[in-house]
Amino acid sequence: MQLIKLQNDSLVEIATFLVRRWSEKDNITIEISDKTETKSRLKENKVIITPLEKRIGDDFQKYRQFRTSLWYEAMRIKYCKKILSDDHAFGFILNTMETQRIEQLGRKVWKGMDNEILFNYTYMLVSRPQLHTVYGKARIVEAFYQYFMFGVIKGEMQSSNFEKIKKATIFAKKIVSQAIDEKQDTDWVEKKVSEIIKMLDIDSLLTIPISLPFMKAGMALSEEELLKVLKIISKNKEGDIGTVDPSSILRGDDVYDEYKVLLDENKKTENKGLSSETIGIQIPSTRNVDESIIYDMRLINGLKIKFKEWKSGWKEQHLRSGDEFDEENYIEGHEPFFTDVKKSIKTKIVILLDHSSSIASDAIEYKKATLALCEVLAFLKVKFAVYAFSTENRAMVCWSIKPDNVKWNSITAKRLAQIVANGSTPLAEVYGKMFPTLQSKRPDIFLTLTDGEPSDPDAVRSMTKSFKGLGINMVALGLGPNTIRATTIANNLKHLGYEKTMAVSRLNDIPNKVMSILEG
Repeated sequence: MQLIKLQNDSLVEIATFLVRRWSEKDNITIEISDKTETKSRLKENKVIITPLEKRIGDDFQKYRQFRTSLWYEAMRIKYCKKILSDDHAFGFILNTMETQRIEQLGRKVWKGMDNEILFNYTYMLVSRPQLHTVYGKARIVEAFYQYFMFGVIKGEMQSSNFEKIKKATIFAKKIVSQAIDEKQDTDWVEKKVSEIIKMLDIDSLLTIPISLPFMKAGMALSEEELLKVLKIISKNKEGDIGTVDPSSILRGDDVYDEYKVLLDENKKTENKGLSSETIGIQIPSTRNVDESIIYDMRLINGLKIKFKEWKSGWKEQHLRSGDEFDEENYIEGHEPFFTDVKKSIKTKIVILLDHSSSIASDAIEYKKATLALCEVLAFLKVKFAVYAFSTENRAMVCWSIKPDNVKWNSITAKRLAQIVANGSTPLAEVYGKMFPTLQSKRPDIFLTLTDGEPSDPDAVRSMTKSFKGLGINMVALGLGPNTIRATTIANNLKHLGYEKTMAVSRLNDIPNKVMSILEG
């Protein structure tokens, strides 16, 4: 089932959504890395996950493994107090037992994961090493892992060592069950690891060789072979999960619907955006940033409520004559009739955000306000694009946050969140970089949000004239720390050729001001 390759941006978006939903933590960030195994860093609220291309199987099978790995990390975040290093036997055994504990706890909440867990176990078992390739006492630890996790070992062991492994496995399973029944946590399980170490007759600091699924990336596995392993896993896990249909699990019909939606969305956005080589505008790479810090849900929801009538496309308006008579309005001396007026926003708008150093102290609030604006514009299905400019490595950079042909989503929010306010206000230079794009797109309105004086007013005036020559309405919104300063900035902007200038001294007023432009 070789289909189109999913972009990392798309994967980060769906991974962030899934992990936050499963873990019930809204500040988790995702990093895709091919240099390490999948892991969670609890103190950093971060999940690092192996990319699809480093996994085994076809594209859909890789996605299923990727998705289930995310589920396990989300459960670790939710239920684990600590995650030790796998480099040594003690941490490796604790983490192995914790994997079983969090799996059983997670399955009580997410019952639909059973099939995916079994499917993932199949590839986990395939990717584990043959025991004859593991040397020294690390072989005993690997055999314990395989027998504890899968109920089977890959290879042969001396009978004396195998008895140790069976005894340790029975004890470990008993500890996991007891921890769940008595609602014990990681610390309690950790105290029992030393007993397993003794049963296995190993040193707690024994070095454990790395064994990663992607070490065998690209390994061919026929459907018959996969089904054979899946049947073994299903049989061994029957006591935990119950009787299942391995053939149904192999198909993965439920997850395929989700995967198909992701592929369709990926197709739509695959080549969208801007080329920095041709027009000098850069697209921020999706870094490991927590975009949730710039989401002000109270502001966003308040704006959506305020402008919900725009969503329906109708607005009730009072007039001297109309469809229905309003007694209360008549008594109060207002226009006595009201009628429904059709509202439609077909205006295309491009927004440019000043991220010079002068806004650094208020950068978070500034981003909260502009993000709320974007959320409302997306809610109302207004066609809009968002750009920003700042200075990076002593050079002005114009950033594409959201092209007009891409939906506003967590990826575009991450792009906004990661821009650092720095540098001066070379507005004419920014306009010069944007001119080819706007010349081809021809938006109705080009709105600039700025809190400073441009470096070269004459050059800005010339560029403003050029944009107006394309039929674009040039609007500027001056931002100031107080009403006097904001008004002064707006007045200065009037002399640069803008058709309309406005001012705000409170950042939360930005969305309302912009919406008033669209309403007009």
